[in-house]
Amino acid sequence: MAVSTAQATGTVDIMIPVYNEERALPGCVEVLHEFLSEQFPFDWSIVVVDNASTDTTLAVAQDLAGKYERVRVHHLDRKGRGLALRESWGASEAAVVVYMDVDLSTGLDGLLPLVAPLLNGHSDLAIGSRLAPGSRTVRGPRRELVSRAYNALIRLTHGAKFSDAQCGFKAARTEVVRPLLGQARDEAWFFDTELLLLAEHNGLRVHEVPVDWVEDVDSRVDVVSTAIDDIKGLIRVARAKANGTALVNGLPRRPQPRAIHPDAVLSRSEGGLSWQMLSFAVIGVISTLANLALYGVFRLWWPVLGANLAALVITTLFNTEANRRFTFTARNTTRGKTHLQGFVVFGLYYAFTSAALLLLHAVSANPSRALELVVLLGSSALGTAGRFFLLRSWVFRRDNRKDQA
Repeated sequence: MAVSTAQATGTVDIMIPVYNEERALPGCVEVLHEFLSEQFPFDWSIVVVDNASTDTTLAVAQDLAGKYERVRVHHLDRKGRGLALRESWGASEAAVVVYMDVDLSTGLDGLLPLVAPLLNGHSDLAIGSRLAPGSRTVRGPRRELVSRAYNALIRLTHGAKFSDAQCGFKAARTEVVRPLLGQARDEAWFFDTELLLLAEHNGLRVHEVPVDWVEDVDSRVDVVSTAIDDIKGLIRVARAKANGTALVNGLPRRPQPRAIHPDAVLSRSEGGLSWQMLSFAVIGVISTLANLALYGVFRLWWPVLGANLAALVITTLFNTEANRRFTFTARNTTRGKTHLQGFVVFGLYYAFTSAALLLLHAVSANPSRALELVVLLGSSALGTAGRFFLLRSWVFRRDNRKDQA
């Protein structure tokens, strides 16, 4: 396949963040330099980003820069992978910036598919994924479990579409990533996740590449402390989304999709009332069944109101996000007022279903668990109808005006 002029003149800076990697760095640069020289069709440079190493890593990096013409060194006085990427990516003048781990765990045959859609403008960020269909990984069960659990948590709490937040193999268009770098606050391992969450939240296109990945057990990652920091980061980003501070100014915007064929017959992207009712009903049925199942489990240990609250909180996370995306097609409603209104609707729904359970216990001193579930089912159905009315007429009222225009 011929490479277009725009692609052929594209420049790519590949960053390798290192901290006390005097042993691994020479082999990494040698293998990567040989691969790029022989198989990479774009103009490239390797940038070793020394992360305040306390061994001889900086000296080793400087020796490699003297040996190879296309190798540079970027030294930082403070430690942190996120800091290393923010500083080195922000200082780059290349069209596309990449980073990969020094252990080269990710197969280099994924590099060209990673950067090509960025250089031709199709995508804004690109990530290697160890969990996407077609990927192949060789790693221990502990790390496999931690990785899958963490990425499932991201999808649960943020509705993320990407499958692997922390694979050390990512790229971005420089003009797009610079505004994101100014918004991302983390300077350690959560930086990758925060950048991707901000990108999706701001409507950027993230391209995912299945990769081959082989675990290097000589890791500098403290799994426990990193997991705690990641959870704190997820909460912080969720809070930023809710109050509107996760919206990034200065990002280049893509034009709206339009038909290429001159005689195309176009459909509407938004549904009317009939579609909204159908979508809401389907989502409501799924949420109600999930709520009943969770309530039945939680009721084994907790009292009535506690079990009901826990079940509702979990299912509401799914329900609200699904209705925002599919029922009311209101993906840009991220202001604090909208989320506050959503909490009010949830509070009314919880109060109604809880009142039904309390009334049941007032009428019958010791109702059966089956009767509790029946009452909960009925109150949930009525509460769901009220919730639809409030979401459509209050929370997403502006979007409905536009739908009906």
